[in-house]
Amino acid sequence: MLDTLKSTALSSFRSAARSGEFLVTAEVCPPKGGNPEHMLKMAATLKGRVHAVNITDGSRAVLRMSSLIASAILLQHGIEPICQFACRDRNRIGLQADLMGAHALGIHNILALTGDPVKAGDHPDCKGVFDLEAVRLLQVIQKLNLGVDFNEKPLTDGALDLFTGAAVDPQCASWSGLQSRFEKKLAAGAQFFQSQLITDFDKLEKFMDAIASGCNKPILAGIFLLKSAKNAEFINRVVPGVNIPQHIIDRLAQAKEPLEEGMKIAAEQVQTARQLCQGVHMMAVKREDLIAPILDMAGVGVVR
Repeated sequence: MLDTLKSTALSSFRSAARSGEFLVTAEVCPPKGGNPEHMLKMAATLKGRVHAVNITDGSRAVLRMSSLIASAILLQHGIEPICQFACRDRNRIGLQADLMGAHALGIHNILALTGDPVKAGDHPDCKGVFDLEAVRLLQVIQKLNLGVDFNEKPLTDGALDLFTGAAVDPQCASWSGLQSRFEKKLAAGAQFFQSQLITDFDKLEKFMDAIASGCNKPILAGIFLLKSAKNAEFINRVVPGVNIPQHIIDRLAQAKEPLEEGMKIAAEQVQTARQLCQGVHMMAVKREDLIAPILDMAGVGVVR
């Protein structure tokens, strides 16, 4: 099995990022259970349309299959994953062990995250670990790539080769906090950034001009498919830091086919983002099959 996984290891995302291509990634949730069929079905619709597929790691602190295992399954099927690693559920020993395993399996794209608080999820009484947070996890991966562990002890069986990214929120209320956190993640070795869902593209433009300018790392704007006005209002209530403008909610409410209107809005946002940054990160919860049509509407063709 290991040879199979290694033989299907892909590198289109890293090479595209470094060559300056317009990047497209998309998010897919692992299954809640042992059957990956639906995940694979959704991911298959993204083949040739995205450079890599993000596999979430306990997003919103909701129990799902291990992101590492789900990423390995995608790789077996010729789909390049970006494996999310959250610090909530593992200490530094567990995180380093899984990162070594990811490298051995041919999973080289990692998104380093702090992780959502456990009280937000479906096991609110469990204990969060948070031995590290995103910046320190990036620092650990930097060390592993150099051939040493957290304690500066040599990796006697070989250094890792991980292409590591981080999250960023250009709509953060604290501008100084946003700049400080971004600079720390850059210094810790982040090679690309994926943003939270963007609703204020003026703030994204300001972030690109005032903070990200000159960093020479790809910034991917988060684009979220809104399925209805009710869906948009729900996101405004439950997702911290997100403020979907009323004119978009009204547009969805007045549409005869709200889902189609949501696709049009997402396509327009992709076109706007294309003028501002080096990529988009597409999110269409439970309707990942609509991402390719949205990209078609936005004029984004097949990726190499």
